[in-house]
Amino acid sequence: MGKHKLILLMLVSVVTNVAWADTQLNLTKGVTAVSRDVYDLHMLVLYICTVIGILVFGIMFWSIIFHRKSKGAKPADFHESTKVEILWTAIPIVLLIAMAIPATKTLIAMEDNENSDVTIQITGSQWKWHYKYFDQDIEYYSVLSTPREQYQNQQQTSVVKDENYLLEVDKPLVIPTNKKVRFLITSDDVIHSWWVPAFAIKQDANPGFINEAWTRVDEPGTYRGQCAELCGKDHGFMPIVVEVKSPEDYDIWLTEQQQRIAQAANAEQASLSSSMSKEELMQLGETTYTAYCSACHQITGLGLPPAFPALKGSAIATGTIKDHIDIVINGKAGTGMQAYGKQLTLKEIAAVVTYERNAWGNNTGDLVQSADVKAVSGEQ
Repeated sequence: MGKHKLILLMLVSVVTNVAWADTQLNLTKGVTAVSRDVYDLHMLVLYICTVIGILVFGIMFWSIIFHRKSKGAKPADFHESTKVEILWTAIPIVLLIAMAIPATKTLIAMEDNENSDVTIQITGSQWKWHYKYFDQDIEYYSVLSTPREQYQNQQQTSVVKDENYLLEVDKPLVIPTNKKVRFLITSDDVIHSWWVPAFAIKQDANPGFINEAWTRVDEPGTYRGQCAELCGKDHGFMPIVVEVKSPEDYDIWLTEQQQRIAQAANAEQASLSSSMSKEELMQLGETTYTAYCSACHQITGLGLPPAFPALKGSAIATGTIKDHIDIVINGKAGTGMQAYGKQLTLKEIAAVVTYERNAWGNNTGDLVQSADVKAVSGEQ
């Protein structure tokens, strides 16, 4: 029995050591010059504090052990020492200066937003990020792509959650290598925080204010982060993914995005002269509602009152069509209802309004088409 216990103990020790070897306890060095400076500053301060701690506690325990009363030690009878006073004042000053100089240089570098090659506006919303490229006429939303059924544990237990679970988005932010990228960070509802550890960037997104940050990445790759501010319900479902491409691949991506925007504009125009059947509207509406609305108003349409009111039997879903379309396009100030005018197409807005007016027993019989949505948005 003792032999078996010894073998088991050895196996546990080996497994524990392997797991410990794969554990990262320190800061990451990051992939930018600033992030490496932050890491070096952290290590410098850590080493200084470690040495101070060893010296202070070493002297303290040495005094306790070798100069205790039981060994006959007698306390010194001097009142003060000018030399000691000067010494323990001068040493901390020197140490503070040694830490302040590199810290000041790093902070100045982190705030140097001048001479940028690319400028991107980042706007936080509950619970997604909006990216707008200055001088490129490119903007889009970036939303968590992990299926809701998966993070609500509604899928079969056999479904394996990958290593980037809750850290994947449908459209990542794309930036080029070896270019200074300036970020203008704000919010259109509550306080968020745009945090990418590999870039050493953690900047608050405050409504009504614009904060700045910048980065320059040397190597292509995919880097992840999250909203680091408690921004409300579903705060944990607001990831950040940044794809860093070579200048050549970045130019190709820009061209693809401009083509996509042109195609989307043509599709929007074409939808104005077409009509969808009720079946098509309800199918697209249910898909859109599940993706964008169900987190707050719930799949059942019963909502989570009072913060997120029910749509089943509500004045909005059974009242004037124009008011219903308006609130989907522009949202409602002072509430969690966001504006979806820039995020959804005319067809998607028409479909989701149709769905909400005919689901859960509302049964208004109303069918909304893209032209109806355009007419409401054109009045504003």
